[in-house]
Amino acid sequence: MTKEQKLDLMRQTGVIAIMRADSSDQLIAAADAIRAGGVRAIEVTMTTPGAIETIRTASHRYRGETLFGAGTVLDPETARAAILAGADFVVAPTFNPEMVALCLRYGVPVFPGCYTPTEMLSAWEAGASMIKLFPADIGGPAYIKAIRAPLPQLEIVPVGGVNLDTAADFIRSGAAVLGVGSSLINQKLLNSGNMEDLRRRAAAFVAEVAKGRAA
Repeated sequence: MTKEQKLDLMRQTGVIAIMRADSSDQLIAAADAIRAGGVRAIEVTMTTPGAIETIRTASHRYRGETLFGAGTVLDPETARAAILAGADFVVAPTFNPEMVALCLRYGVPVFPGCYTPTEMLSAWEAGASMIKLFPADIGGPAYIKAIRAPLPQLEIVPVGGVNLDTAADFIRSGAAVLGVGSSLINQKLLNSGNMEDLRRRAAAFVAEVAKGRAA
């Protein structure tokens, strides 16, 4: 898939599942359930043991069906390792211009983390594919609406505070895609092995995105 095709897939489904786990095997086991629920983009945080190998295995197994990205990426070296392992996109908690430049060089979507309007515009002008608003629970949906009033060109992905009660509001406020972590998938759920519950949660978030866009 091209860079734009990957971004289009994220826009269509509207959700990126942020997965952290004690074991890479648990993440692979959960991927099918998340996909069955309609979520087609999964971010594997670099805080997961064996994250690079997990991305390598998952990207090979689900190529063309589900996007697997690397999250919590702090520097260009880690971004390059993830991309070479097959990462479809790269997400960071902060804005690192060198990391954005590297992702552009490889033609991989990159979502740097920002909070202020100045950070966001600087990241956008540096070539960010979308802007990760983190932590989004501080300003909530109203903050996205306020930011996009003078900066409508920004595609914003809120992370932090996105749950089933707030998802539709974030979309109505102008969020392009939602980054959803523990309210979708968490260690307790992974330990339980209840993949049907995970599938239902994923489907519920996709439904909330549709509700937000219909408003």
